[in-house]
Amino acid sequence: MTESRRTAVIGAGVMGETLLSGLIRSGRAVDQLVVVEKRAERAAELTEKYGVAVVAEVSAAAAADTVLLVVKPQDMAAVLAEIGSSLRPGQLLVSLAAGITTGFIESHVPEGVAVVRVMPNTPALVDEGMAAISAGRHCDEGHLAEAEELMASVGKVVRVPEGQQDAVTAISGSGPAYVFFVVEAMIEAGVHLGLPRTIAHELAVQTVVGSAAMLRETGVHPAVLREQVTSPGGTTAAALRELEVHGVRAAFLAALEAARDRSRELGS
Repeated sequence: MTESRRTAVIGAGVMGETLLSGLIRSGRAVDQLVVVEKRAERAAELTEKYGVAVVAEVSAAAAADTVLLVVKPQDMAAVLAEIGSSLRPGQLLVSLAAGITTGFIESHVPEGVAVVRVMPNTPALVDEGMAAISAGRHCDEGHLAEAEELMASVGKVVRVPEGQQDAVTAISGSGPAYVFFVVEAMIEAGVHLGLPRTIAHELAVQTVVGSAAMLRETGVHPAVLREQVTSPGGTTAAALRELEVHGVRAAFLAALEAARDRSRELGS
């Protein structure tokens, strides 16, 4: 069923190309895909790399059954102004713009157009993304299933009420940056402790990769896994005590609250 649905991708930046590539790898026919890209050089690059049709006019995407809006939040109003009048009830718009509500999009398109809001994250680049989707007023189960299948081409997908999307943004949307920040700190600490930078980098990265694999594959609560590494009076206990003394838990809570609040501001 899905293979026969024509899908348009508006926005050929990093995430737009990531989705395009994922869809093709997951079995979508190239002749059922179209990309909107106004830069001629970039359009030629995408055509050569994927064999996909690339058009310059946003309104040309309106012929598709599903339209993926992979644009910056500040560009959303302009894109909707270009494509809005060409859309029809029953079409599916999938928005990946942070903070932009389904209500905002619905107010710029004809009544009856189905809108799904998505919060993806950058590990989609390596097919390990985490996306949360929320339905607009005119979505049915088929629309949600289509959005799920689209995002599943580059990772995992969960459904959440739209009111939780700002929290999702704080945890998984911005989350990779927190992990990179911690790894960066571990590498710098390793150098400070006398390790060559290349060795510190490999140690820190593989430790994070392995720990994430343990979390996913065992299903064990992180507190339990942490306790398994922490011997009484040992090195890990000494390190964790310092993290608690410096308020790392509280800092993470404050950071995620700040990200959530900023997501709300973007939406308004």
